[in-house]
Amino acid sequence: MFDVKRLIMLRDLAEHGKVAVVAELHQVTPSAVSQQLRALEAEAGAELVYREGRGVRLTAAGRALAVECEHVLAALERAEGAVRALDGDLSGELGIGCAPSALSSVAAPLLAELAVRHPRLRPRIVQAEPENAVLLLKQRRLDVAISYRYHLLGAPVPDGTTAIPLFDDPLAVVVPDGLCEAVRRDGLAALRDLAWVSAPEPSTCREVLLHACRNAGFTPRIEHDCEDLRSALSFVATGLAATVLPDLLCSGPPPGAAVLPLPGKGRVIEALVRTGAQEQPAIAAVLTALTSTQRARIGAA
Repeated sequence: MFDVKRLIMLRDLAEHGKVAVVAELHQVTPSAVSQQLRALEAEAGAELVYREGRGVRLTAAGRALAVECEHVLAALERAEGAVRALDGDLSGELGIGCAPSALSSVAAPLLAELAVRHPRLRPRIVQAEPENAVLLLKQRRLDVAISYRYHLLGAPVPDGTTAIPLFDDPLAVVVPDGLCEAVRRDGLAALRDLAWVSAPEPSTCREVLLHACRNAGFTPRIEHDCEDLRSALSFVATGLAATVLPDLLCSGPPPGAAVLPLPGKGRVIEALVRTGAQEQPAIAAVLTALTSTQRARIGAA
């Protein structure tokens, strides 16, 4: 019988490729990780990893077992849900990660809805970009992640998670007022000589801006980096810059900045849970509240 914690270490090694990273994730020493992996090899009766220079790589048996680990974990999540469903008690703390751009439009209404529907639940909101949220979700430090993926970049749903789509968030180009007519006539090409503002690298929002401009025939000159992308609207209002942002970030632009729709697909806002965990009553309650509040928001728009 395989030890589940050792299986998770193998899964994490397959995903991150370094024993030191796995050790940090599990808050143990690298030597402790290596010891656990050797114990797992004894359980499996097969070599699972081998040394390559200063690192390690999974063998064919190691890769196969790492893939099966996700099925084991999903089955355990479903088993936990079956047990929790019997007590009928929706209470306790739930960690909910949320991308910064969705805090006001998704997380805040969710808190209000849960307070009415399930007052004994104690939701705890954690601001987290998708990559960090998925990591915390897999470590069981979060129960739900409100995340996003850009259609243009084609990123798949992360392994070991299940995505529940909430709504589509289209892209917009934010330009100085005086350039509106030129952009409506010529598209982004009208902005080729302007400075641009976006998130610092690495950033999927920045990747989408670069992709959109290159499709228009030029590489944008990104002169300004902003962690808080709402601040980009103020840069544009000076008349000296432009940006491409998701529509959620473009409400209430300052005087001098105009928001124009950008043709094509934007991003999907979705809830992520560990595969199988959506059957746990408290997590199912959060997902139901999320879809309800977003239907109401879209209907009121």
